[in-house]
Amino acid sequence: MHPIIGIPTSIGRGPLVEYGVRSSYCDAILAAGGAPLLLPPMPEGALRAAFGRLDGLLLPGGGDVAAHRYGGPDSGLLTLVEEERDALEIALTCWALADGLPTLAICRGIQVLNVAAGGTLIQDVPSQVAGALVHRSAPGSPPEHLEHTVALAPGSRLAAVYAPEGEVWVNSRHHQAVDAVAPGLRTTAVAADGVIEGIEAEDGRFVVGVQWHPENLAPADAATRRLFAALVQAAGTSRQEASG
Repeated sequence: MHPIIGIPTSIGRGPLVEYGVRSSYCDAILAAGGAPLLLPPMPEGALRAAFGRLDGLLLPGGGDVAAHRYGGPDSGLLTLVEEERDALEIALTCWALADGLPTLAICRGIQVLNVAAGGTLIQDVPSQVAGALVHRSAPGSPPEHLEHTVALAPGSRLAAVYAPEGEVWVNSRHHQAVDAVAPGLRTTAVAADGVIEGIEAEDGRFVVGVQWHPENLAPADAATRRLFAALVQAAGTSRQEASG
């Protein structure tokens, strides 16, 4: 059986509304033995029904999270805010946390995870972090371009997957980041400028957030493929436990 991994979609506005997600997320889940299921905005009852079929959740990258979602003032530096998407992803994340559903959160996803769990965000790293590294690769750079290193916390899931020695190179395409880490989560990856690049559940459940884009690195990097394999494996275990 292929564990079902839910992936919430973005919302494209134009003459016709389009729901979508980049194929690299689906490809990474498929390569790891999972079955991706796209989740567009829908009424709560329907979303609950779809959520009930999931074995795991992947929160993908995208635009900024609205500041009011974590009680912050809007700095005027937010881009590509989608209130409907915020509502969709925060609802799914809250349910996943409550039910212990294995969750992998990527780029925007780590921010959604932290906000849903009660944390806050840095709205604009370049202007709000003194001595900030470049966290957004130059236009035209390939999506797998490695921008900087992150230090991994010893004993964390990320260290076990990537580098027990404690450091890994990552790609980078973000200007928001985790600020105050939510209760129940802990920091497990940090860039040299202090920006938080990874968080995990304190209780050992598979709840992992990364600020980089592993879906772009997975095709050529075995360690990154292990991250998606770990999600799918945890989802399969969750399914077995739920079925008794």
